[in-house]
Amino acid sequence: MPAQKQQLDVIPLPQAINKYFELSIYLMVAMGFGTLASTGGLDLTTILLVGAALLVRGYLFAKRRRVVISERWTTPLTIAYFVFYASDYFLLSHSFLAATVHLVLFAVVVRTFSLRRDRDYVMLSILAFLMVLASAVLTVDSVFLFFFAGFVLMAVATFILMEMRRSGKAARFQARHSSDEQEHRHLAFSLARMTPALVLMILVGAGAVFFLLPRMSVGYLGGYSFGTDFSTGFSDRVQLGGIGRIQQSNAVVMHIRIDGDEGGQYALHWRGVALANFDGKTWSNPREQYVLERGAGGSFGVPLFSQGLAQVYGARSQAAPGVAAHLIHYRVLLEPIGTNVFFLAPWGRRIVGPYRTLSVDAGGAVYDLDIERTVNVYDADSDIARPSPVQLRAAGDTFPQLVSAYLQLPTLDPRIMRLAAQIAGSASNSYDKATALESYLKTHYGYTLQLPSTPVADPLANFLFERKQGHCEYFASSMAVMLRTLRIPARVVNGFRSSEFNDVTGNYVVRAKDAHSWVEAYFPSYGWVTFDPTPGGAIGTPEGWDRAMLYLDAAQSFWREWVISYDSSHQYILAHSALSGTRNSWERARMWAQLRYARLMGWARRSQRGVEHSPGRWLGGGLAVLLLWLVLGNAARIARMIRTRRLQAHPERSPDQAAAMWYERMARYLARRGVRKSTTQTAQEFVRVIEDDRLRAPVGRFTDAYESARFGNSSDDALRLPELYEEVELAAKK
Repeated sequence: MPAQKQQLDVIPLPQAINKYFELSIYLMVAMGFGTLASTGGLDLTTILLVGAALLVRGYLFAKRRRVVISERWTTPLTIAYFVFYASDYFLLSHSFLAATVHLVLFAVVVRTFSLRRDRDYVMLSILAFLMVLASAVLTVDSVFLFFFAGFVLMAVATFILMEMRRSGKAARFQARHSSDEQEHRHLAFSLARMTPALVLMILVGAGAVFFLLPRMSVGYLGGYSFGTDFSTGFSDRVQLGGIGRIQQSNAVVMHIRIDGDEGGQYALHWRGVALANFDGKTWSNPREQYVLERGAGGSFGVPLFSQGLAQVYGARSQAAPGVAAHLIHYRVLLEPIGTNVFFLAPWGRRIVGPYRTLSVDAGGAVYDLDIERTVNVYDADSDIARPSPVQLRAAGDTFPQLVSAYLQLPTLDPRIMRLAAQIAGSASNSYDKATALESYLKTHYGYTLQLPSTPVADPLANFLFERKQGHCEYFASSMAVMLRTLRIPARVVNGFRSSEFNDVTGNYVVRAKDAHSWVEAYFPSYGWVTFDPTPGGAIGTPEGWDRAMLYLDAAQSFWREWVISYDSSHQYILAHSALSGTRNSWERARMWAQLRYARLMGWARRSQRGVEHSPGRWLGGGLAVLLLWLVLGNAARIARMIRTRRLQAHPERSPDQAAAMWYERMARYLARRGVRKSTTQTAQEFVRVIEDDRLRAPVGRFTDAYESARFGNSSDDALRLPELYEEVELAAKK
């Protein structure tokens, strides 16, 4: 009975292959769904429903229970969902990509519970790949790489097992399998060792092809990002509250590296759009834009900041009296946030990037008109110099006719004008009035991201006189409107401000929560000057546990820069670095060789002089070194000789080793006499094939003693082997 029970516990190998195949394809589907869910592009309902279905399938698999949907239900369900697909697209998702992803996920769930034939498994594998393909469209995050590697790992195991199943079914003769109950475990361990090795080779090969294949600057699919308010927050029409909705997220928006800044010394505003017209609830801008000319090397910007166009484009003139330029050069790596605006430090002088057409509007915002490439990586120069308070106080109040558009006001609550006049007080110039308004708003109002629960008729009056708290849009809008009531041209700017510096990478990390609105006021001869009435903090570097996230951010920054945005310019940098590194390595090797050669020649000259003065001592030393070299070079042979001598002198101490030594010696001696032992023959078989009767007898006696000593550990027979060997020698000589 125990033997019978043990035999029943043995899992046949074909059954084990099927079991592991079903497990691997389930894990491949789960990994594909995990990849898709990690993009953040799926709604919560879809994640919960599909996740629950896969968990149920996993539970049934663990319990070895098979639940299969009847074929008469599978087809009607699929047809019904295709009808629902149109409703999903037009009424629910309003997105072709999202609706198609929902369709694929529905097919995955149905196919997971209706696996019958090989084609069903193939179809499920294809659907799993489609989930990963959709993930590649929905995200450019580095997390995708880890999920993709896990998917490839499961896919390789699945296709290996799929081929094993197919070959097993197609074979005419079934292979014999051992009764070893651990045979299926050996298969699992072999797969666990082989699959990661194959995946590693795939990734290494793909990486080599990726980095070496000629690249074109085509950008990535940032335009497919959905579910954000970035496009509405940085368009030419922004309703109050748009920036506040963006600030609800902590997602990284861009990384900025300023040349020469290793400690985060700049607290800059990054201009997106500047808005001129206000109707009491919405800021907007004229849609007129001016195309910029593309210079050498993909450079834009020289016409933008010339003296004649400065006022038209809303920038500060290069010829501002008494203001020394403070130019910085920086590189921006922008996430796919669904906007074609370039974010620049005030005031941008030049933009360099692989973009064919750029434009600028009256507020100084720069747009990408290249429909084949989204804004992702660009270099820029900006002049961040600011006129001194003394200069701005003396600027006067006469401004060009074009700037008068920034004095437009909607119908206002009279209290706003009275409050502006009260705050400005007895200030005699525009600068002091602006700073008084800025300081008053910072100190008398609170900051909150909570928006009003119900729409109000006059948002600014509600903020200034009732709620007395709000986010940056309310602070900036209130200051801009009150400046206009004081006949000071002003506008609201939407963009970002720096608040976090990663000292691991030397980059400023700008997040969605750093989205910001501020004010620019116009001063004759000096142009637009930034004021920020919103309470805010200084730039900081995370400490403690939060500092660990800096390394994750560094990895993601590398992923964006060298994988997502990898193009021919990056290939040039890599090639140049490789050539420089090779050249430097060769130079270091050459210098090392020269140094060693010089030291060797110095030693040779000193040795020559030593030999000339003491030839006897050097000759003795040389002979000693030669002897030592010979001893060390033949150490193994000498050790074997000593061991052989010891065994010959005292075979009883190690009968088995002595027997092996004497038998090997006997076989070599007979081989020299023409009687050779084949490697396939046993000792007794060798005795029987010896034709000479006079030789066969002593060899037989020697063999009997050898086997007794070798395998029976007999000391007496080991002691007889030297004597029996002499008998064999005498017989062989006759």
